[in-house]
Amino acid sequence: MAEKADIGLVGLAVMGENLVLNIESKGFSAAVYNRTVEKVDNFINGRGKGKRIVGAHTVAELAGALKTPRKIMMMVQAGKAVDDVIEQLIPHLEAGDILIDGGNSHYPDTIRRTKYMESKGLRFIGTGVSGGEEGALLGPAIMPGGSPEAWPHVKPIFQAIAAKVDGVPCCDWIGSDGAGHFVKMVHNGIEYGDMQLICESYQIMKELLGMGADEMHGVFAKWYEGPLNSYLIEITRDILAVKDEDGQPIVDKILDTAGQKGTGKWTSVESLDLGIPLTLISEAVFARCLSAIKEERVAASKVLTGPKPQFTGDKEAFLKDLEKALYASKIVSYAQGFTLLRAAAAEYKWDLKYGPIAMLWRGGCIIRSVFLGKIKEAFDKDPGLANLLLDPFFKGTIDTSQDSWRRVVATAVTNGIWTPAMSTALSYYDGYRNERLPANLLQAQRDYFGAHTYERVDKPRGQFFHTNWTGRGGTTTASTYVV
Repeated sequence: MAEKADIGLVGLAVMGENLVLNIESKGFSAAVYNRTVEKVDNFINGRGKGKRIVGAHTVAELAGALKTPRKIMMMVQAGKAVDDVIEQLIPHLEAGDILIDGGNSHYPDTIRRTKYMESKGLRFIGTGVSGGEEGALLGPAIMPGGSPEAWPHVKPIFQAIAAKVDGVPCCDWIGSDGAGHFVKMVHNGIEYGDMQLICESYQIMKELLGMGADEMHGVFAKWYEGPLNSYLIEITRDILAVKDEDGQPIVDKILDTAGQKGTGKWTSVESLDLGIPLTLISEAVFARCLSAIKEERVAASKVLTGPKPQFTGDKEAFLKDLEKALYASKIVSYAQGFTLLRAAAAEYKWDLKYGPIAMLWRGGCIIRSVFLGKIKEAFDKDPGLANLLLDPFFKGTIDTSQDSWRRVVATAVTNGIWTPAMSTALSYYDGYRNERLPANLLQAQRDYFGAHTYERVDKPRGQFFHTNWTGRGGTTTASTYVV
């Protein structure tokens, strides 16, 4: 009788294949299944040939090929497909077996699935896996959450296959039910923000400074050696150096319409539900939406007018300003992301560890950067830190970058250069540092037209008042609520 496998996997698309190869390379055996069984045979006879990987043509075969408690990882499209696979597998599972959803599922689905599986005596893990196909093969960042009792059973495998930084795996338990997928969602939202900020910096260089891809390649190569060192800066550097068959930069030939899979939008929607001002990530999502209406923009460009970009200053000095502006804006993006994590922890009763979460992102994932070590240091010093902007290191960085940041945003706006993420980052910073915002007038307006009441500066918080602004209204007020 053949030895049973350590783990099973459903879904042999590129991520699934690469994860299985990663698992096998770390000394574990695996069994694989795919709805299209030809993929199973092709994989076993191709990339998986000669390895400790067995193919299954049915879910019953898959379950029968595994050690108990069974551990089965699903790498299928988020949504209904996950529920369908769960229902197919359940009849072949026993009490204590573990299903793992390694796709980009929405965290409320993971909360629901965890509860459902546990009601049947089974265990469930929803885990974020970041790093793309290369990360899946060589070492991704892994963010597991779900049934806590399941973690010891998958920990050896997950931490073996995860990326390592200074010997520490970029994988640890996040928390109960949907915590892992929530953290992955926020990771992806921050990724949206990072990418948009880099694209705006590129646009400023291109449209305002008149720089070509080769010259910009040099700038990003230099930035990669400094505080902005990160995977996204690295790949931007590399992209700008690649030429098409005619010798022209490929990047200049790519249509300017961006796609998205929804995780950035989920992050933005969740921030609205929890009342957290996630302005930068939301602008990054909207930026992709605006890019998608290409035909409208082409038509509008023939009708709508604006300033023609014209730069007359010191280019090298401005590029130094731009580097600082990008760094300051990046700080705001992460600061907002971690405020959302804090709000979710309170809302969903998750015991999130913010410093360790930052460390999970140091390797393997798309937003990996040296910058993340500073976030861990901030939360190590003050686990109750309300906002990264209040940490001495980040405050000091903003202080030394602020003049440059303002010059870049002002110059971009004056010249009609589109910088939604960088501009809103500065706007958020100015709002957050402002002791008094004009919301007092807003509350007066709400009370005027809807009797929504307001609080007073000369009375204790929590007491609400109403003014009969016109002399014609009564004393009845609307229900008061605070998001």
